[in-house]
Amino acid sequence: MNRFDRAMAILLLLRNSKLPLSAAELARRLEVSKRTIYRDVEALAEVGVPVYAEPGRDGGFKLMEGYFISPIAFSVGEATSLLIGLALLDRLRAKPFANELEMARQKLLAVVPDHLHDILRQAEQLIGFEDLPHDVFHPEPSEISLSELSEAQVITVFLQGILERHAVEIAYFSPYSKTRRNYVLSPNGILWDRNHWYLVGQRQSTSPSLWRADRVMGITRHSHPIRDTTPFYVVDWLGRKWLDDAISNWAEMSPVVIRMTPAQAERLQRDWYYGHAQFENIAPDAVLMRFGEGNQAWVFELVRWLGHGAELIEPHTWREAFVAEMQAIVATYHAD
Repeated sequence: MNRFDRAMAILLLLRNSKLPLSAAELARRLEVSKRTIYRDVEALAEVGVPVYAEPGRDGGFKLMEGYFISPIAFSVGEATSLLIGLALLDRLRAKPFANELEMARQKLLAVVPDHLHDILRQAEQLIGFEDLPHDVFHPEPSEISLSELSEAQVITVFLQGILERHAVEIAYFSPYSKTRRNYVLSPNGILWDRNHWYLVGQRQSTSPSLWRADRVMGITRHSHPIRDTTPFYVVDWLGRKWLDDAISNWAEMSPVVIRMTPAQAERLQRDWYYGHAQFENIAPDAVLMRFGEGNQAWVFELVRWLGHGAELIEPHTWREAFVAEMQAIVATYHAD
């Protein structure tokens, strides 16, 4: 942070604090020495900013009451909507440009008139966001991260590549093939889904692909500029359309077929994951669902949840194990 940015940060912190802030507190927040803070405060005073020091144990620096930084005019609704957006971003597990997030909030609060200031502070206290709930049918498998990077660092560098129009090189670890490979990508966009960020990037002469940010072990700016001017629209990737091809490929590797009633099929077609499986009407009262899954226990859980009318067809070798499991369940009701 250069001297100008640091002086602006001090100004914003003083503007948004009702209590005096000591040189030690300002130094802690900005990660500089107290001597540097004193020099920056003196520089602010020299350019006419009405900053003064309150003596005493609880004293510190304050701005003269009523001092207004910017002529930017926000309505209550406009400023509140921006604060809600910042609050939502702050709740994400991995935040792009995380270091700039708090300063953006401080700047927003600083540029509104005094009569809106307290209202917006109340909005921050009154608007909350729940954490993402656990998904019973599609639990997130535990993975040991081998990366020294945080997911926030990865998406920040990737976004910089998009904004500055340059390629990035990533070291990517696949938990399925247990391999680490390097790729040079033209960054297209990012999307957030089920508490993870996904990078949409394109290798040379290929279509864009998804790369999960927490599996990126290294990311650097590449010297290769982006010359492709084809517009990219992330909305084309929403609705988890990528799952159509993915589940189709998984169905070839680990095919699972379940026969069910039309009502059961309709319920599963509304599911965020199983809705991308293949459904085939084979009779007025029967539908075949095809998807890929190598975890026997998860398939058994699904068939049990569907209940009467559902039958596991493939893998045929799993049927005997499923029957034994159902017999054990029935036996608990005849134990007495």
